[in-house]
Amino acid sequence: MQKIKFNTKKILRWGLISVATIVVLAVVGFFGFRNMVLQKVIAKVQHKMEADYNSTFTVKEAKFSGLNGISVKGITLVPKGADTLLNIQELNTSVSLGKIIFGNVQLGTLTMKNGYVQIVKKDSLGWNFRAFLKSPKKDEDSSDTERDYADRAYNIINKALNLIPTDMVLQNLALRVDDMGRKVNLNLSTLKLADEQLESSITVVEDSLTQHWKVKGLADPRGHKCDLKFFNTDTTRIMVPYISQRYNLKSGFKAIQLKVDGIEMDGGELHVDGFAAIENFMVNHPRVAQKDVVIDNARFDYHILFGGDFIALDSTSTVQLNKLKVHPFAKYSVEEDTIYQLKVNIPKTAAQDFIVSLPRGLFTNFEGMEAEGSFSYRLDFLYNKNKPSALVFDSSLQKDGLKITKYGEADLGKLNGTFTYRAMEDGRAQRAVLVGPENPNYTSFDQIPEAMRAAVLTSEDPSFFNHRGFITEAFRQSIIKNIKTKKFARGASTISMQLVKNVFLTREKTLSRKLEEILLVYILENNRIASKQRMLEVYFNVIEWGPDVYGIGEASHYYFEKAPMSLTLDECIYLASIIPSPKKFNWKFDTAGDLKPYAVKHNKYIRDLMLRRGLITPEDTLGQNGQVAITGPGRSRIKIDYENLFAADSIDMDEFFFDLGKKVY
Repeated sequence: MQKIKFNTKKILRWGLISVATIVVLAVVGFFGFRNMVLQKVIAKVQHKMEADYNSTFTVKEAKFSGLNGISVKGITLVPKGADTLLNIQELNTSVSLGKIIFGNVQLGTLTMKNGYVQIVKKDSLGWNFRAFLKSPKKDEDSSDTERDYADRAYNIINKALNLIPTDMVLQNLALRVDDMGRKVNLNLSTLKLADEQLESSITVVEDSLTQHWKVKGLADPRGHKCDLKFFNTDTTRIMVPYISQRYNLKSGFKAIQLKVDGIEMDGGELHVDGFAAIENFMVNHPRVAQKDVVIDNARFDYHILFGGDFIALDSTSTVQLNKLKVHPFAKYSVEEDTIYQLKVNIPKTAAQDFIVSLPRGLFTNFEGMEAEGSFSYRLDFLYNKNKPSALVFDSSLQKDGLKITKYGEADLGKLNGTFTYRAMEDGRAQRAVLVGPENPNYTSFDQIPEAMRAAVLTSEDPSFFNHRGFITEAFRQSIIKNIKTKKFARGASTISMQLVKNVFLTREKTLSRKLEEILLVYILENNRIASKQRMLEVYFNVIEWGPDVYGIGEASHYYFEKAPMSLTLDECIYLASIIPSPKKFNWKFDTAGDLKPYAVKHNKYIRDLMLRRGLITPEDTLGQNGQVAITGPGRSRIKIDYENLFAADSIDMDEFFFDLGKKVY
């Protein structure tokens, strides 16, 4: 027994000595040849830049210093035939040798001085970094199908954070942008990260504007945490550079705060938690609104999940806009089918808090509005890519004593009396149209033929007398159609929405106008400000029916030289058919002045639909074939081939000129 113990101890001792010897030799070998290895790594990078990106990568000097330090000088990256993309004069860093052994690169310290990244576009050939936009070549044998979203995201985040050193000093570095003469320079004078505290100073120069930015706060890349604030050194708003020149979009803010509380894997799911907040945010763009849109305070508390087959924003997340709180839920899943899901929940909220929380400049018609009571709102949307017709769109609003006590700029109550209407065309007010009995062309509800009302309702809004401003199913079908065609091919506008758009809003195609339209329609319909009959009567008297033609009274004379009550069924259906594009009505006619076959087919479809719904009787259709004869002033806009008409034997020349002089002129 003693002999066995002795041999075992001896073997262990010699084994440990052998391992120690190998480690010592490896360390000695590493230190002896590490600079050679470093040069080979640089040569490999140079070859990759040349082969994959047609760019020249050069390093004047690179060597190891100390135990794990690397010193590099004179780094440049120049795409062939383009301006220098990168130039760094001096870089010193340290790496974790233990991490490298296991295939990871983790920077410990970093100092970088005197350099720049330069982004240049001089002509239509594009930017000097365009070669780096192409996807890198993949090994044909490689496959990442077994890697799930959680694992993939965790690895990407870890690799990115490992490249952020725990101690860092950057000095005199710049980002220069030159987009065909549009120039912006961001000069980083200093950036320091030590003891998990980061602070930097950035000078931004664009044309005559110079700004001085600061970034300050907690930065702990190893602990997966940060709490950083981005602000101006003075009290002015930070203006976002470049996008104003490039996209005619002005944007700015007083401060932004970004906090990450944790990034953790738990039960095969990656959890990312934190919040982002912005103060005094401003945006100005012609497609958003006609003036600055300002949000005083906004905050987004997020809880993001990455699973094996899904990415989700958890419903515990909160978006706060001034006093308004919203709980969103969003999910993208590929477990069986590809599914997109969105839920929005606004808990019980005071109506006045909602009004005062609206972004200034985005809802000008609501400024000064006052309300009492409260409401809650829920939206449920689900789209299955493999089953588009099964799309779910459910929107519901619950009221509790909700009442408008004071209107803003848009006085919805004026619909109940006589008022002056001016259509807006390209930002210019058109001639005044008096909406009331004092106008000889004004047509009261009982003077609008039932066939005319039925034709317009059938074409524009069949359930007008039953809905409260919106048709959920129409929205659902509109979304399905637009997704299938991959463009905005179908809208879901009701007569209520068209009325509000015409009477209270401009025709500008902005986000502001559309959002105001939705809110005004809801208030109009759900507070019973005007009856449905009165709304339809005003609608018939203000909508455009041709070039400088407003209301059914003017339209019936412009096209047919008769009063609305004398219109035939075909004439009613024709007038209803041109409401979507009234100024293009002449496109429906051929050179003989007759409706083209497609227009006749459409009018017959509407007539048959009215018949099936019991809006008209079979007797009403007698003598109606879908054709109409434009006899009023509108005929002058139809491109008629008079030469061929004269050559036709069936035309009596004297009668033709007599009718033309009588009916057109």
